[in-house]
Amino acid sequence: MEYLWAPWRRQYISGEKEEGCIFCKKSAEDRDKENYILYRGKKNLIMLNAYPYNPGHLMVAPYRHVGSVELLEDDELAEHSRLVSRCVAVLRKVMGPDGLNAGMNLGKVAGAGIDDHVHSHVVPRWGGDTNFMPVIGDTRVLPEALDQTYDKLVGEFS
Repeated sequence: MEYLWAPWRRQYISGEKEEGCIFCKKSAEDRDKENYILYRGKKNLIMLNAYPYNPGHLMVAPYRHVGSVELLEDDELAEHSRLVSRCVAVLRKVMGPDGLNAGMNLGKVAGAGIDDHVHSHVVPRWGGDTNFMPVIGDTRVLPEALDQTYDKLVGEFS
C-alpha cells in the first residue's frame, strides 16, 4: 500500500471552520503572505486558493461583498476581467501548464463553495493531472506546498 502524506490538510479536515466571508476578512487584514494574497488592485484582489485543485489555483474576487457577477459595477467587472487575464499570463510563464481553466461557479448547485461573494477561479492544468487518484481514489496529490507556490508567483504580480 502507498501512503500520501498531506499533514497541512489536518486543520481543514478537523480544525475549526472560519466564520464569515474569507474574501472580506482576509482583504481587511494586513497579512497578505499569511493569507496568500498575491495582488491588491483598486477593486479586486488575487489570492491563492488554500484548498486548490492544482498547484497555482488562483482566485480573483472584488473587495465589495456581492453575490453574483451581474451585480458588479462596471469598473469592478473591468478590473476583475483584467486580473483574470493577468493570472493566466503569470501562470503560463511561471508554472508552464498545458492548459488552464478560468471561470465562476455561481450558486451552490453550480459548485460554489463560497456562494455569497462572487469570485473567479484560474486553475493551471497539466496532462495527467486527472488520473486515477482524484477520479477513483477521491484524493488529490499536490506536489508543492502553498508557501512555495506563493513565493514563486508573488513577484510576478508586483
